[in-house]
Amino acid sequence: MKKQYIVIISSVLLVLLFVVGVQIYKGQQNKKYGFLAANNASLFVREHSPTLGSDDAKVYLIKFTDPACETCSAFHPYVKKLMDAHPGKIKLVIRYNPLHEGADYPVKILEAARKQGKFWETIDILYRTQGHWTSHHIVQPQKLWRILPMAGIDVEKIKKDMNDPAIEKLIKQDLADAEALGVNKTPGFFVNGKPLTSFGRSQLRQLVESEIKENY
Repeated sequence: MKKQYIVIISSVLLVLLFVVGVQIYKGQQNKKYGFLAANNASLFVREHSPTLGSDDAKVYLIKFTDPACETCSAFHPYVKKLMDAHPGKIKLVIRYNPLHEGADYPVKILEAARKQGKFWETIDILYRTQGHWTSHHIVQPQKLWRILPMAGIDVEKIKKDMNDPAIEKLIKQDLADAEALGVNKTPGFFVNGKPLTSFGRSQLRQLVESEIKENY
């Protein structure tokens, strides 16, 4: 009986230590990235980063994304719903982290579409049709060209503009920033520099809403 009591107490203590350890880790992560946001904001937002939302927004939602990532696609409409629920308070920042094979190809298309003022229309279409131009997370470039007219873009101009060396440079910059921030999978979310340490839709909403509460 005494041994069972000791085992139970030990198990409870281990669980408590684990919970405390997780909370300490999250606090350290938030402190670390909060400092980076204040002192090295370019790691989170570059001049070339596509943004959506009011310039007066006090909550910056940074999403490191891969167009070929299924989870990125699934979170895309959810992020928009969050923004709609808090009009004018959230600014979405897109950063590229093309980790899947061939994923830099649709990124170049997105940047070329941005030159036509069609970035958001194109990313919407790419996410919505992702299953048609990827196979086992590998990009099938030839299939993308059948889909792109749905975004209302000049496809021939896209083919030319996507080869701009500046696009390759910004992809490398985003990949370097992702590595510096420890983002090794997609999507990777930060809210005002604070990382989403526990992944999920409700966790993202809670982090966003806590920053809204703190800043408004």
